[in-house]
Amino acid sequence: MDALQPTRDGTVSAPRDEVDRIVEAWQRERPDLHPLPLHVFSRVSRLARQLDLTRRQAFADNGVEAWEFDVLSALRRSGEPYELTPGRLIAETLVSSGTMTNRIDRMVAHGLVVRSTDAADRRVVKVRLTEEGRARVDATMSQLLASEHELLAALPEETTDQVIAALRALLLQFEG
Repeated sequence: MDALQPTRDGTVSAPRDEVDRIVEAWQRERPDLHPLPLHVFSRVSRLARQLDLTRRQAFADNGVEAWEFDVLSALRRSGEPYELTPGRLIAETLVSSGTMTNRIDRMVAHGLVVRSTDAADRRVVKVRLTEEGRARVDATMSQLLASEHELLAALPEETTDQVIAALRALLLQFEG
């Protein structure tokens, strides 16, 4: 994080980013508008782009597509024996039944998951992580978290806690 910057008159100001310049331009052109949302959401949007690039790199480095990571992650988070029904995977990844069927087929072909029937009820299909699938999701998650820790390194821990709380409050409007 940049240190505070002295101005010509000797006062100290916070470092400026591109959003500050965008907001100033809008305030100049439309002084009737209150730009508070731009301060927040333009930064969130720019950070999301950086996060997306970081995630794409982790996926590429570990030979998984973003959609594969979503499915592999859901299976890995489920705990031993790392299996879920297609219906549960649909709920976890928010895709349609047809999309999930296609994804499972492709992941079976890549050796990342296997399909099996439930021993107690043969009508129930289970999708289970293979050793290869587990190795890829674990490697990807390790790389992803290491990269994301670097992105957060510029913030003091107490600030990170405040950001977490503020973002949670915003998301609860949509998810809660």
